[in-house]
Parts: sequence; C-alpha cells; structure tokens
Amino acid sequence: MTTDKKNYKLIYLSGLIALILSDLAYAEAEVNPKIDKTSQDTMIVTMVEQSAPLTVITDPKKPRQPVPASDGADYLKTISGFSLVRKGGSNGDPVFRGMFGSRLNILTNGGTILGGCGGRMDTPTSYISPETYDRITVIKGPETVVWGPMGSAATVLFERDILHFSKADGFMRGDLLAGTDSRFDQSFDGAFGNEDGYIRLIGNHAKANDYHDGNNDRVHSKWSRWNSDIALGFTPNKDTALELTAGKGNGKASYADRGMDGSRFLRESLGMRFEQANITELLTKLEGQLYYNYIDHMMDNYHLRPVSMHKMESNPSRKTVGGRINTTWQSSDIFKLQLGIDGRQDTHKSKTRRNMLTTHNWQKDSKITNYGLFSELNLYLSDVDTIISGMRFDRYSADATQLNQSRHKVLPGGFMRYEHDLTDYAATVYTGLGYTSRFPDYWELFSASNKVQMFKKLNPEKTTQLDAGIIYKTDALNIQLSSYVGWVNDYILYTTLGKSNNVNNVDARTLGSELNVNYHITSNVMTDMALNYSWAKNRDNHKPLPQIPPLELKLGLHYHTDDWSIGGLWRLVNSQHRIAKDQGNVIGKDFASSKGFGIFSLNGEYSITKQFRLSAGVDNLFNKYYVEHLNRGGVATFGYSANQQIAEPGRVVWAKLHYAF
Repeated sequence: MTTDKKNYKLIYLSGLIALILSDLAYAEAEVNPKIDKTSQDTMIVTMVEQSAPLTVITDPKKPRQPVPASDGADYLKTISGFSLVRKGGSNGDPVFRGMFGSRLNILTNGGTILGGCGGRMDTPTSYISPETYDRITVIKGPETVVWGPMGSAATVLFERDILHFSKADGFMRGDLLAGTDSRFDQSFDGAFGNEDGYIRLIGNHAKANDYHDGNNDRVHSKWSRWNSDIALGFTPNKDTALELTAGKGNGKASYADRGMDGSRFLRESLGMRFEQANITELLTKLEGQLYYNYIDHMMDNYHLRPVSMHKMESNPSRKTVGGRINTTWQSSDIFKLQLGIDGRQDTHKSKTRRNMLTTHNWQKDSKITNYGLFSELNLYLSDVDTIISGMRFDRYSADATQLNQSRHKVLPGGFMRYEHDLTDYAATVYTGLGYTSRFPDYWELFSASNKVQMFKKLNPEKTTQLDAGIIYKTDALNIQLSSYVGWVNDYILYTTLGKSNNVNNVDARTLGSELNVNYHITSNVMTDMALNYSWAKNRDNHKPLPQIPPLELKLGLHYHTDDWSIGGLWRLVNSQHRIAKDQGNVIGKDFASSKGFGIFSLNGEYSITKQFRLSAGVDNLFNKYYVEHLNRGGVATFGYSANQQIAEPGRVVWAKLHYAF
C-alpha cells in the first residue's frame, strides 16, 4: 500500500469518527459561539469587503469564483489588490499591490512556514490549504507589529480558533468538489468536546489533471495534494486553554514555467498554544506559542513529464522553529496594550542527483535567525476617535555556511493610525503612517547569481507608507476605499543579464488604491464592484518598477433568497505598458507589454436542507484565451521565463457540495 493511500484512509477514517461523535453530541448541545455550524448565506464569494480599517477577513470554507486550486495563493485572488504569478495549475506566487515574497508576512496559526526551492517552486502558500482554516485575515501595509517582522505590503493570517465547549458538543462540516479536467476535492473538519477539552480532526485531498486554455491547448499543470491535522485542546475553565497540534501533508505539481516539476511537497508540523484570560483587572490575557514546521521538497524532470535523457533531481528542505509570548493589558474605555516577544529560526539544506547518481549528501547552506520585541497600543480618545500605534525591534542574523560569511542587523519598525467614526454618516475614516526595515530573505541572499558579492552588501529594504481610506456601511450600500503612497529606500531589485539573475538596491515610489462597492437594489438583488490599481516607479532611473499588475475591475450582479442564489461576474483587466524589461524578482520579470482582457463567469447556489448546500459555477463562460501580465513562460532550466507566457484556463465547470452538522 502506498503512503498516499494510507493517508487517504487516515483522512476518511478520521472524518467518519468525527461525524459519529458530532451526531452523538448534537441533539441537545449548545453551539460553540466561534463555530457557525450551518451558514445560511447563499452568496458565492467573488469579492471580499474590507471589514475594518486596513483589515480584510474572509471565510475560506465558503465557495468562491473562480474556483481556486487548493493552495493559499489562489484563495487570496478574491481579495482586491492581490494578484498571482502562475506556474501551472497550482502553487502560484501571491502578489499584493505589486509587492512579492517576504514583503508579504504569511502566517499559519501564528507560525511561519517557508519553502525550499531557490526559484520558489514551493512557495510558502504551497503548503497551506485554506479550506482547512477558520479564517483568513489580511492587514494591509505596515500597520501591525504583533505578528513577527512587519510585512511591508501586508500581513496574511491563516487562522484556526481555539475551541471552548460549555457541555458535550460537536460539529462536522466538509465539502466535495468536482469540475473540469478531472478536478476532485474532499475536505472535512470535525470536533468533539466538553467543558474540559476537545479533539479536532481536519483533512483534505484535492487533485486536477492538466487544464486546457481558451484555444483548447493542454497546459502542463497537473497537481494533487493532501493534508491531515489534529488538535487536542485542554480547557479546565472558560479562561484557560492549552492546545497541542500536529499535521502532515504532501503533494505533486506539474509546472509549465520551468524544466522541473515538484514531485514531493512533504510538510510536517507541530505546535502548542496557551491562553490565559482575566488574570488581573488590568492584565486581561496571556498568550504563548511554540511551533515547528519542516518541509521536504523534491524537484525532478522525469516523474511528471516525459523522461529526459539526463535525469535530474534537486531536494531542498527547510526547518522553521519559532514562538511568541504576548500579553494584553486593557482598560475597556481607555486603552488596550499588547506587549510581547517573538522569534524564529529557519535552516535550509539541499542535495542533488544527476543521472541517478548522488552529487552530494545533505548540505546546509543557510541559517537565518530573528528575535523581536514589540508593543502595540489602542488608545480610545472618545467614543468615535481611536489612535492605534505600534513599535518593534528585530535582531537578525544570517549565516551562509558554504560562503563562510555571516551578517547581523538590528532593525526598527512601527506605525501610527488615526480612526474616526462619522456616526451621523455611518462611516469611518482613517489614516496611518507606517515604517519597516525588511531584512533580505533567503531567496534574495542565496538565490541570486551575484550572491557572493552581495551577501553582505545587499541593504535592508526600508518602506515608509501612508495609508488612508473610508468605510461607509448602511443596509443598502457599502463602500470601502483604501489608498496608499509609499517611499521605498533600498528596494531589492532583480535584473536579468543572459542567464544571470543579479540583485541590487534601488530607491522606489509606490501608490495605488482599492475600491469595493456593493449595493442592494432590492432586498433580493445586489450588485458589487471591486477596482484596484497599483503604480510604482524606480526613483534611480525614473522608469517603472517591474512586475506591477495592471488596473483591474470586477463587476458582479446577484439575485439571492434565503434558499438559493444566482450571479454573474465580469472581470476586466487593462493592458500594462509600464514595464521594466528584464527586471523583476526571483520568480518573474518584465519582458513585454501585456494586452487587456475581459472574462465573464456564472455561479449559483442552493440550500438543499439546513445541513446541505450545493453551489456550482462556470468560470470563463465564453472560453476566452488570455494571459495575465504577471506571468512566466516555459523554460528548460530554473532561469527566468522566455518570451512566451503561460495561458490561463479556458472554460471551467464545477460543482461543490457543502455539509454541516
């Protein structure tokens, strides 16, 4: 029996156990307030609203259009400002406001997981299956300090709740999805517990064959993945919780953009979380966390494509360990103060084989360590005025074992934001100023062709950004506008010279905006719109900064009742002529202007019963051939793309059954 088959059986057995336990407990149980057992919302997610200043929260278990691959990057595309660099059918790289890589601080349950490939074949989001989480939270800009080193573009949190049951209780929910190109997904999430503790079992399996573009040409893009996680919680009282977690996953992915595929995406995770609330009148919460994430990634040119005459394997691995302690001090009508420390260390190693002969055994090439001290304060000036501010200091050390070099740096970061509620107008206005110094990441320090010269010379990237916006919300009309302008000193830029990818520092300026509007024409008819624009300039040569997505507009129209809905989505993307040829980042570069396009999709949903809900959609209804501006093309090596872009999927038909008990 293969390892994958064993894991599938484990997933299904775990789901069956959770279902039986939840049925036994469901009859007279009180619903856990953090878990919505049966969602009556029949709207398919096509756009996501900003729920608070600079904060977007979305439920990853809800169906979305276009139907995402089962990885983190594809789910983020429904949030205004996010784009995707496509490599195949899954495991694309997320981009927010034109910013990429570690400019996005991505966490799973408060911990960091990082990929191993020097060309980012396995991005951090490759190891994240969003439907197994309770919530995705995006904090735009450098506007929080409590989640590790500040993300200059955004902080993205994939979160699972610690559960509290007041009596014997349980729940079970999951999904089955089928679609074009043999797409088939299964997922479940079940828990059972009482006032003393709980057990939660989570798992998913998803796969798809090569997709076909709008010209009906097959794109090398087949993929599969599975994940299984368990959480054991101990809740001796309503104020105390200790949770232990363990998880494992694996997958495969074919890539059209490079000379190798990903034949293994092994993930192993361990974690511990502790919460103690209501300690004193002033000290309202103490949180502690430890985590361990290990990935073992295999790349080769013969498992998922026609066998090459010269077989090659590359096997990187990465171990990330870390933790944090956070205390919350609060006076309900005066202030809320968070004080804490955090830290993490990641170690990267690799080995290779050519023609089935081992070139070398495991060799460690890097160790990067970070320790941080942070403070974040909410000051309630009045019922309508709030100031939120934060500051953190991070100490970094990077060891390049093969280069016999090391470097160390202490970097500051912070922000201040003012929020004012216009109670007479059902609106909130806000403006914030943030600053962060970003230490170069593994890919920038170790993957560049000029890494020997630049390991110590590459400066940290310093971002100062002003964010401002308004949130207007009534029963009929919701408007969210978020705008930014930023100054980046020592922006880390890649330049392609032949087969070399060199890094250097330049100064840059950025600006842009996201606008979301939804309007209820009647109680059953709603229209919505999402508009996002990003602009960036290289201040050194006064030319555009590369890899900036073009202007994008989404228009939606929906009819919904308590039991069913039907809707349409029209996505319009402008051409992009602001390019910096042969410049970009570790995953892609600008090589030509791009054309605009428009894609129309249909969706619908029906609540069969209180426990079962069926949704379906047709993405790219008219089977249009198109390519995104942020893109890569097929190559025979790990280098940058040739001047041939990867086409997006053509017409995709899908259906999804959701159940909740």
